[in-house]
Amino acid sequence: MTAEKIKEIVSQMTLEEKASMCSGADFWHTEAVERLGIPASMVSDGPHGLRKQDQEGDHLGVNDSIKAVCFPAGCGTAASFNRELIRQMGETLGEECQAEGVSVILGPAVNIKRSPLCGRNFEYYSEDPLVASEMAGALIHGVQSKNVGTSIKHFLGNNQETRRMTSDSQIGQRSLHEIYLAAFEGAVKKEKPWTVMCSYNKINGTYAAENHKYLTEVLRDEWGFEGYVMSDWGAVNSRVKDLQAGLDLEMPSSNGFNDKLIVGAVQSGELPEKVLDAAVSRILNIVFRYEENRDKNAVFDRDKDHEMARKVAQETIVLLKNDGVLPLSEQDEIVFIGKYAKTPRYQGGGSSHINSHKVTSALDAVADMANVTYAQGFDDKVDKTDEKLLAEAVEAAKKAKFAVVFAGLPDAFESEGFDRKHMRMPDCQNELISKVAAVQPNTIVVLHNGSPVEMPWVNEVKGVVEAYLSGQAVGGAVCDILFGKVNPSAKLPESFPLKLEDNPSYLFYPGEKDKVEYREGIFVGYRYYDSKKMEVLFPFGHGLSYTTFAYSNLTVDKETMKDTDVMNVSVDVTNTGNMTGKEIVQLYVADQESTVIRPVKELKGFEKVELAPGETKTVTFALDKRAFAYYSVKLQDWHVETGAFDIMIGRSSRDIVLTKAVTVESTVKIPFVYTTDTAMGDVLKDPRAREIVEELLKFDIFGGVQDKAESSAANEAITAEMNAAMAEFAPLRSAVSFGGNMNMADVQEIVDRLNALEEG
Repeated sequence: MTAEKIKEIVSQMTLEEKASMCSGADFWHTEAVERLGIPASMVSDGPHGLRKQDQEGDHLGVNDSIKAVCFPAGCGTAASFNRELIRQMGETLGEECQAEGVSVILGPAVNIKRSPLCGRNFEYYSEDPLVASEMAGALIHGVQSKNVGTSIKHFLGNNQETRRMTSDSQIGQRSLHEIYLAAFEGAVKKEKPWTVMCSYNKINGTYAAENHKYLTEVLRDEWGFEGYVMSDWGAVNSRVKDLQAGLDLEMPSSNGFNDKLIVGAVQSGELPEKVLDAAVSRILNIVFRYEENRDKNAVFDRDKDHEMARKVAQETIVLLKNDGVLPLSEQDEIVFIGKYAKTPRYQGGGSSHINSHKVTSALDAVADMANVTYAQGFDDKVDKTDEKLLAEAVEAAKKAKFAVVFAGLPDAFESEGFDRKHMRMPDCQNELISKVAAVQPNTIVVLHNGSPVEMPWVNEVKGVVEAYLSGQAVGGAVCDILFGKVNPSAKLPESFPLKLEDNPSYLFYPGEKDKVEYREGIFVGYRYYDSKKMEVLFPFGHGLSYTTFAYSNLTVDKETMKDTDVMNVSVDVTNTGNMTGKEIVQLYVADQESTVIRPVKELKGFEKVELAPGETKTVTFALDKRAFAYYSVKLQDWHVETGAFDIMIGRSSRDIVLTKAVTVESTVKIPFVYTTDTAMGDVLKDPRAREIVEELLKFDIFGGVQDKAESSAANEAITAEMNAAMAEFAPLRSAVSFGGNMNMADVQEIVDRLNALEEG
């Protein structure tokens, strides 16, 4: 529907009808205005499957939803690093929404994994904003290609479940722009989601729902977002303020209470009616966009989509360790151990919980591949060792040639609504793995979890497979990997620290009551671990294959560029093994020397490429200003410092195989403001400023000190090095104390002349 037609409809609406459009009719629908032909429109969870509730609605997945297909959660789909695959997954979800009459699916969720403890990490993509933004963009593209909307969430700074409805995320501007906003920015700008969902929390003292800076100034004015902003369920704090800030749709229904507040605010003059009209127009634009593009022939083919879920899961499973034990042979004597082999944990709890129409376990899938025995090993209802189950598992492991232990985190350990208390797996599972490994040298562990875990047994086993929460077809996908029917190709979208205490947010997470200080700043995940040269269990970007890959011929189309240019980078990748496989090529950028604190390297590009044995392909990247820039708080914009940068190609953040130095020239200079407190060393960095200082001060500021040092050869306390250091870091005002004939007026004259240089 055209903007003119929507404007005409809005002009015919009563004030009360306009207000009603700005809150839900119930838990899942927008309001209808039948007399004007405005239909109700349904939204539904979730980011990795359709949680449509036909009857009683709820937010945390307590009530049943329709039978649907559970795809891998965000923690797994990000590990695929495969935009095309996730786009296809989005297309499938979009088709399901069309078949079920859902106009907007509530996802993807792109919040940064600041800490492994966040209870909702299984829904989120990565600790890296580029990965989060690119994978989210792929899903958005796929869903919306079916004329169904998405709602990228939770905007902004929502990185924990503890006190999530009242907590205040106190984040510096560099961290906000470089890490937390960046996860949303690329997806919003490139893929244009129909809606954005704001979070519960405050950002630097202001609730997200009433934060004009981010909902309007950043989201709409800077990024060009044209859809409507909806609240997370129950996130509205002050309805009129929220509307003025840019929050269009309150969900769920307020039963008319907040509608009356809006009407009253317009009537009193507190709220300009044009603000209300704009919000209604944005909502109607999406309602009619879906309604006019309904595909009434769409079919929800659950069995077909189950196979799609298996295809996606195959690329979300990360081979973390393989000491020559995988792939397994179908002729080997194998025992599957662990409850999750029979009843897998394949999704998290809360609003994204899918009522799966069927679930394939590893035991189900392996029946078509090999003759495998089974021992339960543990029960996950309580963290207590069942001695009988443990003994049965150990005995079964002794008799087999290979033991595969299926373990991980139970539902009680991670879910929406609460954070994890620690990074450990249940003690009973750790004990089981160690005791099985003690009697069976060929032990492999398959993990089902939505976030990193500590692995005290990692050196006792020969193989570790991270299955994440890979959806209802997880069993088939895991067996495909274990038996080599599919070559593992996923890599970690997050670092696995050795222990929780190593995480950069550890001392400040989850904060003091409602105050959450992001003191680690930009040093999130690998940006911290790599800069600290800290040992990790498994690094960001790590993942093994059953084949091998070689990198060569790293080239750039220009070795020097201005920050207004684009640099094209290419590298050759060759499959040097004997099995077709997919490799994820990672490009990092490092600033060789910076005047601001920066990580030692940052991911700026990734591509997944499939190669037959012996095949070589060239992978290309285009790097623009943002690949080299940091966010300048002074400029309130992205800035590149002129200088040398390293282009790094790696298998992971810790496995850099090729490096090439390039130079980037800045076209923007940050004005330097001199004061009487400016250090002499900072003045001398500018040749023009040096001339002024030389002329007026004759470098005699510290002459007295130097004379004393030279006249007292026995005085070893004052050295030339110490004197130079003192001079470098002494403020200009020190000339009054040490210069002999200078006063503050003379120093101020120097400062004025220095600033005139900057202005001129």
